[in-house]
This record gives sequence, C-alpha cells and structure tokens, in this order.
Amino acid sequence: MMQFMLLFSRQGKQRLQKWFVAYQDKMKKKVTRELTTTILARKPKMCSFLEWKDLKIVYKRYASLYFCCAVEQEDNELLTLEVIHRYVELLDKYFGSVCELDIIFNFEKAYFILDELIIGGEIQETSKKSVLKAIAAQDMLQEVCMRTNPSISSEDGVWSI
Repeated sequence: MMQFMLLFSRQGKQRLQKWFVAYQDKMKKKVTRELTTTILARKPKMCSFLEWKDLKIVYKRYASLYFCCAVEQEDNELLTLEVIHRYVELLDKYFGSVCELDIIFNFEKAYFILDELIIGGEIQETSKKSVLKAIAAQDMLQEVCMRTNPSISSEDGVWSI
C-alpha cells in the first residue's frame, strides 16, 4: 500500500502532497524535508528506489518535477514506478504536456486526477480513458454550475458564494 505521494521541484519546493496514512503535521514536514533533500542530492544515474526507515521510496523525475512515493517493504517498486508514470500520462493528457505551472495554478485538478487514480493508497482505476472521462464529467458539472449560478466563483481554487 502506498503511504504517501509527494511532488516537488528541482529547487525543493512542494507542489503536491497526498498522505494515505495519518501522520502528525510536524512529522509530515520532517518526512517531506528529509526525502526532498535526500532525493535532490542523488545523482541522475542512480537508482530510483531507496530504502528509508521502514519504507521503500520510489521516485522519478519528469522535466522539472520529482514524483516520489513511499510504499511498504513488501510492495513492488516497478509497479509503483508504473503508477507514477500513469499519473504523469494522465496529467499530460489533461493539460497537454504538463509543466510545473500547470500543477501550481491548477492544483485542484491535479489532486482530482490523483484521487481518480488512487484511493486509500491503492490503485483504483488503471484505465486512462475512464479517469479522463470522470475528469471531463467533473469539468462539465463545474461549467454548468458556473452558468446556472454566476454568483459562484472559483478564483484561486477557492469556491465562494
């Protein structure tokens, strides 16, 4: 089971984090800081798997973003790498060649795509077509709500009435 997923830039800035297991906020910050510095310090030709405490860390760099997952010791690292790749493919399909700015300015969509792919640390849907269909339906619902009630706005990803 996946414990958490982190996305961060080459400069170490957090772009997305999803925790599937309860951690205290102080511990989340410590884990995030430790893993970010450890992964950024590794050379590009080094293996994308490392053992950290009682977990396996699987990470992959795509352009300027690092995608990092923590899984239990008995989980398959290659499968986790595939899940990361599937998530990146979905982001690419949705945003059209995803970049760091897409994640920054549309973080709610990035979280929604992740939630359609993974729930509770387990892969929920493997079909890219099904995930994209659910995202399109959610976008359509949001558009209809905006048209029927113009007093609702979603500036900066915060809904207000």
